[in-house]
Amino acid sequence: MENFSEDRIIKDRLDKLKRLNELNIDPYPNRWIAKREKISDVISSFIDNETKKISDSESILSVSGRILAIRGMGKVIFFDLKDQSGKIQLHFKEDESEISKDFIDLLDIGDIIGVEGIIFRTRRGEITLRIKNIVLLTKSIRPLPDKWAGLKDNEIRYRQRYLDLISNEESLEIAIKRSKIITSVRNFMNKRDFLEVETPVLVDIPAGGRAIPFETYHQSLDKKLFLRIATELHLKKLIVGGIEKVYEIGRLFRNEGIDHDHNPEFTTMESYESYEDYNTVMKMVEDLVSTVTKDVNGSTKIKTKDDQYIDLSPPWKRLDLRDAIIENTGIDFLKFKTSELLSVEMTKKGYIANSKEAWGILLDRLISQGVENKLITPTFLIDYPIEMSPLAKLKPGSKNIVERFEAFVLGHELANAFTELNDPIDQRKRFIEQENQRKNLGDEEADRLDEDFLISIEHGMPPTGGLGIGIDRLVMLITGQDQIREVLLFPQLRTKK
Repeated sequence: MENFSEDRIIKDRLDKLKRLNELNIDPYPNRWIAKREKISDVISSFIDNETKKISDSESILSVSGRILAIRGMGKVIFFDLKDQSGKIQLHFKEDESEISKDFIDLLDIGDIIGVEGIIFRTRRGEITLRIKNIVLLTKSIRPLPDKWAGLKDNEIRYRQRYLDLISNEESLEIAIKRSKIITSVRNFMNKRDFLEVETPVLVDIPAGGRAIPFETYHQSLDKKLFLRIATELHLKKLIVGGIEKVYEIGRLFRNEGIDHDHNPEFTTMESYESYEDYNTVMKMVEDLVSTVTKDVNGSTKIKTKDDQYIDLSPPWKRLDLRDAIIENTGIDFLKFKTSELLSVEMTKKGYIANSKEAWGILLDRLISQGVENKLITPTFLIDYPIEMSPLAKLKPGSKNIVERFEAFVLGHELANAFTELNDPIDQRKRFIEQENQRKNLGDEEADRLDEDFLISIEHGMPPTGGLGIGIDRLVMLITGQDQIREVLLFPQLRTKK
């Protein structure tokens, strides 16, 4: 019945389209020549003039947007018109206008129109624009989602995001805030004299992180290429080249599962600063997140799902990783230094473990299962085992702990950072260990040896603090969302059958 109803609506609108053409009315003109104003500006200006007791009764205003509702009341018709900035009511009365009622009857919910009129407040107190002139700018053929029921089906919301943006104010607000967040991140880094760059998306070797890459093929070069899994190694080459502060906001691609925190393509901001270590980066993350949150939301405090407030302003809590794992799981990883020993202990404590996986992977799973969800207030987990961090520098005096931190808020990982390894001999050794891990343990996500990168740091890379922060996770945090799909305009979905 529903499909039949939609088919009938489409047929009716196609008939109206034919009628418009017969009346020599272009239903899809190239542009609207009137001087267009934002609906929000029109409303705020009217309220301001009301306060100052200034009359707008003779001013002709011009707005445009999409019709969201049509209400007929005898000879009077009300429309709800929406643009990106807001919504306003329109008023049409047949005997007060030169506009043909026959033309008005050819308009539908979903049509895009331009309107010129005089603003006033109705007896019910609603700010309204009395129509003096109206131009059809785009005839809508398909109906919009029901105004009152809204667009509730998440599958349709994600697959047809344009409908979601039209009918869901929160989705539009998230999209706008995402843009503001990225702008704020960029401004923050630029003010600190970081140079923004762009590095290749197609790479010969997908190194710089733990991930299964997407593979493609270049016809002219006759070679296999991969979509990058990280921007790290190219950015470090620029550090070698003498660009002392560098960053990139870019898309990464990892052939991994999809869940509330993960999408196969996602956005990060990676930065590298010469002559600094992870302590400097830690401070920068605190400042960046709190600054961006205040820029976008007006406060460093965010509201949680249970109506509590968390303050993102510095300083953030710092926890030693080993201590945090012992406290939350009762397992001291230094006492279980093989995969078999660690997996047995994890299983005994009720955690999922596979003895065939590498020791570092098992420990990462233990952190995910037993620690992360306890980190509600902004927290840095610091100092990781070398097995989990093939690109990080050892802590002075340690043989197995590196200078690495991960930042967590509300149980979600937000950032990952190192004091970068700049010893080319040690780096080569660790890359070889990663390659052996892939070969001997079947670890498809293990990092890869990149000879070109090794050659670059053999020329000398200064001490460097590096950071990777998830832009999607940052948007989730600032907009109060717990699903990554809510902050991606077009998330990956299964092919519709």
